[in-house]
This record gives sequence, structure tokens and C-alpha cells, in this order.
Amino acid sequence: MRLFVFMLFSMFSLMAAAVINMTSVKMYATAPTGRGDLIGTIVFIEAADGLLIQLNLANLAPGPHGFHVHEIPSCDDNGEAAGPHYDPDMTKKHLGPKSLGHRGDLPLIMADKNGMATNALLAPHLSLNDLKGHAIMIHEFGDNYSDTPKKNGGGGPRIACGIVGDVNS
Repeated sequence: MRLFVFMLFSMFSLMAAAVINMTSVKMYATAPTGRGDLIGTIVFIEAADGLLIQLNLANLAPGPHGFHVHEIPSCDDNGEAAGPHYDPDMTKKHLGPKSLGHRGDLPLIMADKNGMATNALLAPHLSLNDLKGHAIMIHEFGDNYSDTPKKNGGGGPRIACGIVGDVNS
């Protein structure tokens, strides 16, 4: 009986740990007032190699989209209120998710011909703690992870936004 109780306790402890080590963010189309239609959810899972990111998004234009953590937890003003990319190390460099520039640089989102993005990505320089109190942003265009020829990789307008820890998420 003790073994059974121990195993049951261990199983519940592991399940609780798994729940603690992930967060879900609802993503909304940007709008002047901050929140348009819901386009899906992104789940961030703490992993040994960084953050595993599971996308479940719809209604995107087919093709690549820039994807970032932004400094300010706001989606107001078509996402512009979210401020710049998360850069706690003050690198002031846009180098991509595998380099030592902005830690807010995330891998590209690739939407299929139906506007769906349901794949998994990895952000090796981030943890769940890094996300707290920040906005998650999707841009209209792809990202070349450089400030040339256009600042911040040429991602263009902010088309979808979510706030980590938003009680309405």
C-alpha cells in the first residue's frame, strides 16, 4: 500500500511540475483598441534547451512572419504600444533566435497555404521567466534578423499580439 501511495504521489508531483513549467498565450489580431479577433494560442514549454513553442494559429497570410517578444505588455494601438523587442542584455542588435542579440527574437512562423501555423519551434536563449510581463508579437512579413535593409528585420506591421499572463488569455 505504501508503494502505491508513493507512486501516486510521485505521479501527481510530476504532473504538477509539468503544468508549472508551461504557459499559454491567446493571440489576437491587432486593432487600434488593442484586441481584434482571436487567431489562436501559443504554448510555451520550459525545456532543457530553452523554450519549446507550440503554435496553434489560424487566419495568417500564407508564408513567413516575424515573431518576437516585445518589452511592454500591451497590444494597444495596433500593437505599437508593445514597444521594442525584449533586449534585457542591452545588445541593441537584431541577430536572430540562435545568436546573442535581442533575446526577444524568435524563430520565423511559417503559415501554410490555408493560413495555419501548427508546428513547434525552439527559442534557445529564453525561459518562461523571460516572458513574464511582456507581449508576444507576430509581424506581417518575414524577418531576416538584421537591421538592413530595414530595421528589425523588415517584419513590417504588427498583425497579432498576446500578453503573457493576461487574465483574459
